[in-house]
Amino acid sequence: MSRPESPETRPAIVLIHGLWLTPRAWEHWIERYTQRGHHVLAPAWPGMQIEVEALRKNPEVMNGLGVTELADHYEAIIRELPHPPIIIGHSFGGLITQILLDRGLGVAGVAIHPAPIKGVLRLPLSSLRSAFPVLGNPVNRGRTVALSPKQFHYGFTNTLTEQESEVIYQRYHVPAPGRPLFQAATANVRRRPATTVNVRNHTRAPLLLIAGGADHTVPASLVRATYRRYRNSRAVTDYHEFARRPHFTLGAPQWERVADHAVEWATRQTTLRARKTY
Repeated sequence: MSRPESPETRPAIVLIHGLWLTPRAWEHWIERYTQRGHHVLAPAWPGMQIEVEALRKNPEVMNGLGVTELADHYEAIIRELPHPPIIIGHSFGGLITQILLDRGLGVAGVAIHPAPIKGVLRLPLSSLRSAFPVLGNPVNRGRTVALSPKQFHYGFTNTLTEQESEVIYQRYHVPAPGRPLFQAATANVRRRPATTVNVRNHTRAPLLLIAGGADHTVPASLVRATYRRYRNSRAVTDYHEFARRPHFTLGAPQWERVADHAVEWATRQTTLRARKTY
């Protein structure tokens, strides 16, 4: 008989944010998970361990930051933990989550509206429009780029009013390094791009891919294409789509539904996996 889960045995949760955001974007999730007895970590990307307002004044600290540096950064943090955690990532954080699981880390992973891995060939027009502020200028590969409130509204909060979006923009938006977007955009013409994931890895931890039905930046069709890439893996891979969810699902109305589904799925998979090895 397996031992009942307790706060001491429950895996920690590591939250990984995406482009144009910081760990502050997870503030509601951290509070909700902590109140339910989880130990939660939300580490910043390298150089971003300062507040939003400071990053806006000094965005150069993120210049040139890429996917591999991000994955290595989070791997080092996770390997310092006493037990493998649940890894939950949003947008490019969802891509990093998949890379970390492929490296053998974590007991379960949830990729929310994840940036595409190598091999995903779809290129929705709304994704191109969302990324154009960066990809429209090759010089941005090594620079940090901010979004205007209008660009943020289209790419992150398109289901909200402009006034509602402005509040979120002022609270969470920071400039973002351009290099990860260029790495994702050119992945399928490079031999070993940074976004490579072994989709046939049979031993990785369970993975849930979550899509938003109204997401302009990473449309549900893009997440479904990622899901299909894993079809030949014996490891658990699930897909769930929330209707009317924009890209910024972390704080948009009814964010609790997404947060609860993510952790409940991961906890269930962790328990099932433990029973199989007991």
